[in-house]
Amino acid sequence: MNVTLTEKTTVYLSKRGRKEFKKAANKLGKERKKIIASLHDLDKVNNHDNRYDKIERLAQLDAIETQLDEKREILRLAKPLPTKQPNHSVAIGSEVELIDRTGDHFIYKLVDGVEADPSRGRVSIKSPLGRVLMGKKPFETFQWPGLHKRKMQLLRIS
Repeated sequence: MNVTLTEKTTVYLSKRGRKEFKKAANKLGKERKKIIASLHDLDKVNNHDNRYDKIERLAQLDAIETQLDEKREILRLAKPLPTKQPNHSVAIGSEVELIDRTGDHFIYKLVDGVEADPSRGRVSIKSPLGRVLMGKKPFETFQWPGLHKRKMQLLRIS
């Protein structure tokens, strides 16, 4: 993910997103402990092959600690998604129902970039679709600048 965060960064997470970040941080913490334990075991035996194993595990440990630090920092800075929507228009935290010209329906929740996962219906407010949707009201039609420049209509905001 490699997100650069500062004290002034505001990160919004849904309850689900916060839960997923905590779960991922706990999993990384457990992996970290396993690698540290395996490094202690390797220290007990000193041969040439173990040196390569140790180097590999140290690299894994470094990667895990970087990811763990990032997740902890996001959780520390995270604020809950706003629950009140201004003038019933699309904002971060809104769930929207869209329809295209062919009658296909799509439901997305607009989230901060750290929580985005379009395959699970969570679209970043910084993505092309998210930027177009921000501020829209129900029944507005818009053109999404995606691959096929789809024309869509916003049916519902919740």
